[in-house]
Amino acid sequence: MSDEFLKGVFPEGDFDFRGADFTDFGTHELDLIYVRTGGAEGIFRSLLPEMLARGTERYYLLTSGKSNSLAASLEILSYLRQQGLKGEVLHGSPAYLQARVRALETVAEARKKLHGARIGVIGQPSDWLIASQADPMAIMDKWGARLLEIPMEELLQEIAKAPKDSAPADEPMADKVRRAYPGATQIYHALKALVDRYELSAFTLRCFDLLTTVGNTGCLALASFNADGIPASCEGDVPALLSMMAAQALTGCTGFQANPSRIDAESGEMLFAHCTVPFNLVGDWQYDTHFESGIGVGIHGEMPEGPVTVFKLSGKLDRHFAAEGELLYNQYEDNLCRTQVVLRLKPEDARYFLTNPIGNHHIILPGHCKALLEELL
Repeated sequence: MSDEFLKGVFPEGDFDFRGADFTDFGTHELDLIYVRTGGAEGIFRSLLPEMLARGTERYYLLTSGKSNSLAASLEILSYLRQQGLKGEVLHGSPAYLQARVRALETVAEARKKLHGARIGVIGQPSDWLIASQADPMAIMDKWGARLLEIPMEELLQEIAKAPKDSAPADEPMADKVRRAYPGATQIYHALKALVDRYELSAFTLRCFDLLTTVGNTGCLALASFNADGIPASCEGDVPALLSMMAAQALTGCTGFQANPSRIDAESGEMLFAHCTVPFNLVGDWQYDTHFESGIGVGIHGEMPEGPVTVFKLSGKLDRHFAAEGELLYNQYEDNLCRTQVVLRLKPEDARYFLTNPIGNHHIILPGHCKALLEELL
């Protein structure tokens, strides 16, 4: 059997052609079925029970424009749909197929990263997040991930014995912030102990409780964890955390969890703000106080201008919002959370926030990645 078509799609030979051998189908990051000719329909039907036994959920049929390859693939896909199974025919120019296969491979890798994730919920969601609950069974069913409830008292015990780091001598910051810096790093070390103990892939923190219990904030710690590739959300917001996990699995970046603070529904301009931002998302940052309390260590960072995607998942993983836009500029006003960015979305996307939002927190990602996010979902 010739594989010249495959070499045209994968010019660097980045594929493993198995011919008619399906013995390890479903064990790779991405398995494609090359339907070379018409008449393959019956062969596929005979092999389907074997593939189903391995738990294969999606079937990607790669086709050429010769030998009734496309016609056979359409028949196979129709049969899959009749059986209640998912599939897609991959057909088009080599450039289109290369891009599509790369996207599918990225999504397959992301699903693998999310499967089996251990998600820590440290303390309960903040009292004001009345619409931002999560469904543990849906998360297990759709992602194979598990929520682990960790009492706030356990974190407080770790903070009491965690080490403190001194504020960097060469880092400009107000005296009030400099005095709070060691306590903020103590929170980071305590959270790191919990991440290691429970083998957490990600976590969310009921951070406002720290204001009264230890007189400090988790903003510095969360900025560090997110920059290190461990998604960490504020205020015990699990849906926001799930959104950050999906973003991290797909793009390698957790994104900026923020509140919409102002919306111009006519122009699509929006102001988002929050007191922490991943250090790897900003070109420059300064340490500040936490806005609502005026204590602790918050992060005033500046994100690069340019393309962005705004994203949010529901707590049941049954609904999402994704919109592409542009980050116009960074700003600073002392009556808002410390990192403040102004975006422009399409007016209809901006109006979503005023008519049917998924909670208040949304995730801002660099670049345009709506198609990848929706492929995952």
